[in-house]
Amino acid sequence: VFTLPAYVKTMVGRGILGDKTKGGFYKRAGKDVLTLDPKTGEYRAKGGDEAIAKACKGLGKVEDVRERVKKLVATPGVVGEFAWQALSKSLAYSARRLGEICDDVTAIDDGMKWGYNWDLGPFETWDALGFSETTKRMKAEGIALPAWVDAMVAAGATGFYREGEIWSHTKGAYVARATDPREATFDVLRKGGAPVLKNNGAEAWDLGDGILGLTFKTKANSIDADVIKMLHEATAKAETDFRGMVIYNTGEFFCVGANLFAVVMAAQQKQWDGLREMIHGYQYATQRMKYAKVPVIAAPYNMTLGGGLELCYGCDGVQAALETYAGLVEVGVGLIPGGAGTLNMLWRSLEAVPEGVEIDTQAFVVQTFKNIALAKVATSADEAKAFGFFRPTDGVSFDRARQLHEAKQRAIGLAASGYHPPTPRSYKLPGESGIATLQMMVNTLMAGGYASEHDGKIAMKLANVLCGGAAGGAGPVDEDRMLELEREAFLSLCGEPKSQERMQYMLMNQKPLRN
Repeated sequence: VFTLPAYVKTMVGRGILGDKTKGGFYKRAGKDVLTLDPKTGEYRAKGGDEAIAKACKGLGKVEDVRERVKKLVATPGVVGEFAWQALSKSLAYSARRLGEICDDVTAIDDGMKWGYNWDLGPFETWDALGFSETTKRMKAEGIALPAWVDAMVAAGATGFYREGEIWSHTKGAYVARATDPREATFDVLRKGGAPVLKNNGAEAWDLGDGILGLTFKTKANSIDADVIKMLHEATAKAETDFRGMVIYNTGEFFCVGANLFAVVMAAQQKQWDGLREMIHGYQYATQRMKYAKVPVIAAPYNMTLGGGLELCYGCDGVQAALETYAGLVEVGVGLIPGGAGTLNMLWRSLEAVPEGVEIDTQAFVVQTFKNIALAKVATSADEAKAFGFFRPTDGVSFDRARQLHEAKQRAIGLAASGYHPPTPRSYKLPGESGIATLQMMVNTLMAGGYASEHDGKIAMKLANVLCGGAAGGAGPVDEDRMLELEREAFLSLCGEPKSQERMQYMLMNQKPLRN
């Protein structure tokens, strides 16, 4: 019989039952969230022991989830002990349920990952901690394990999973893992023992069927000089030796944009030539893909922000995971998009206009301005289509496990249907009159307290780019002119002290600064 702790019984007696009763284990106090102290029964500020907070913060920097959970449990003191107590009992319970609720370990692992958003299922976690040592520690502490786990130990098993196989608790041996070819991972699809191209930021692999697969290796799949270099090289390689390319990343986020630390350091050291070269390099990397001789498909998921969305704009098509958060959010760090994002978001909205048809582009410019200036973020792939971030014809993968397969098939389909790159377009933009209209909008927001003076400065830099400069209304504005305007606006904002403050604050606090 499970017995509730005394402090929980006290909470029930006091009617502290959750948000609807104005308090539970946590309680809101204005903008702050207080936590219940089980020893005193009173609420206190979140936090507590600084050593614990420091240990947890350090673990958060470990990107590989298997390595992170192993280091968590191995952390000396209360942090590691708490993690072990919580995890060990969950792992043992999962083992005891095998055969009762499902027939193999993958079903439980997948259920926990799909249903509860775990990064690793319980048996994957067990393997990550080390099967043998974890099992020994459980038994030493008297944690009940089913007989089939003892049989694994006796048979010399090294884990629940091994290359292409899983442990069968009914057969007492490893068996081939049932696989769906549509769920083949990047590691399974890649051919040969080495990448076709490689540097510190990215790798390009042969994925078979004439498709080159490009994947990033940077922290949070951010864009740095190595990634930019690889985009150029991989596109050229795809044109000569392949019939299409897929950009497919792994990890928590598809791409969080530019390496902000590198940008702010260069700005503080006034390395303007280096910054200009980096911006120019990324702008023309996205343009290089856009006009490549072979189709390029992006497979975005989760956070696809800033340079991540600009990357998608440079591709001929997108196969997005349903849960994709997309937007150009650079204003939050005091900048505007610098990877052809202003050009391609506006051009994307205009691409259905037939060649030779003259239209008033003001409404398109205003909506694009709002999307970027307000850092509008779509919260799903379908919403990204509605916002115009993705095309209506782009694909959406409901099952993330099949996204790579579906992205590859999209690239193959385009290549097999006689793909030809698009033709560059030019448009007559609002120019000086459009800038004046957007200035009135910005002044209204500032007067109402919805935007700071620096917000206004950023917005007007953006307005100048989107309107094609003051002379944008004199005649068609080509892509190179737009990219030049974008580049100079980005660089000038990098030199603004308040933009540098925003970048630093984001790096230190992971949230935007309003200054």
